[in-house]
Amino acid sequence: MNMTLGELGEFALIDRIVKDLMKGPEVILGPGDDAAVLSVDSSLVVSTDVMNEGIHFRTDWSSPSDIGHRAVAAAAADIEAMGAVPTNLLIALSAPKETQVAWLDRFMEGVLEECESAHMSLVGGDLCGGSAISVAVTVLGQTRGKPVIQRSGAQPGDAVAYRGRLGLAAAGLAVLSRGFRSPRALVNAYQRPQVPYGAGVEAGRHGATALIDVSDGLVADLNHIAQPSGVIIDLDSGTLPVSEPIEAVAHATGRDAKDFILSGGEDHALVGCFPFGEVPKLWTVIGRVEALEGRDPAILLDGEEWLGRQGWTHF
Repeated sequence: MNMTLGELGEFALIDRIVKDLMKGPEVILGPGDDAAVLSVDSSLVVSTDVMNEGIHFRTDWSSPSDIGHRAVAAAAADIEAMGAVPTNLLIALSAPKETQVAWLDRFMEGVLEECESAHMSLVGGDLCGGSAISVAVTVLGQTRGKPVIQRSGAQPGDAVAYRGRLGLAAAGLAVLSRGFRSPRALVNAYQRPQVPYGAGVEAGRHGATALIDVSDGLVADLNHIAQPSGVIIDLDSGTLPVSEPIEAVAHATGRDAKDFILSGGEDHALVGCFPFGEVPKLWTVIGRVEALEGRDPAILLDGEEWLGRQGWTHF
């Protein structure tokens, strides 16, 4: 018989979730009490993300495991973007009582698989009923003696480079929105982003002056660097990673293929600014930072202001 969350009950569900959880070395007390207890020997970095059914995901487009992966990846990417190491996770789940326990099991599989990829421990959270599925994830990270990388430090002469994937998730969303499931690589990219774990620390070792993860779109997120840094960022269209699957979706939808790269979010690549000659080997240079010289901070493409889609905004 397929049991629901309401039939199994809150405390049995919690026991089911926390059974046999792995604990990292900094975890003194994990789930089971009123709060987790951690031993921290460096600055603590904290970030929270919320995903709501019907806005951030659809259950007919993404499996429960996919949703678990996406929720954890989105929050962990923010820690990476500070040049820190994600270490621990708290997750709050709200769901209708009619939700199948099997759905929760698969969701937690995705959560724990993504935690394993990032070398994080699940140390607590909350579970409650609601009218729709909502997931709130708080990730804790540590600097381990290194300074955090802020958005406001980009300098004229810096190279702009990224590591990860760009535009694939947006193209996958376009495919799903038209009722299709292929190209499969793009749909997979939308369902399960691949955060380049460890790239934030790598960026710090190479002197990154500014860093951010691409959650709302390359142009939108780079603007969050350009504005506080007081600089112009000029992207080179010839370096943008327009793949054949993205070209195919662009042709089918009547969009410019570069639009997926420049305005598409949810790939959670890291993009940053580096002093000349200091870009790490696995990063791809896509532009440069320029002085304002009487101009306002902006994102350019081949020296001209990009007038296409700017990226995702909630309001």
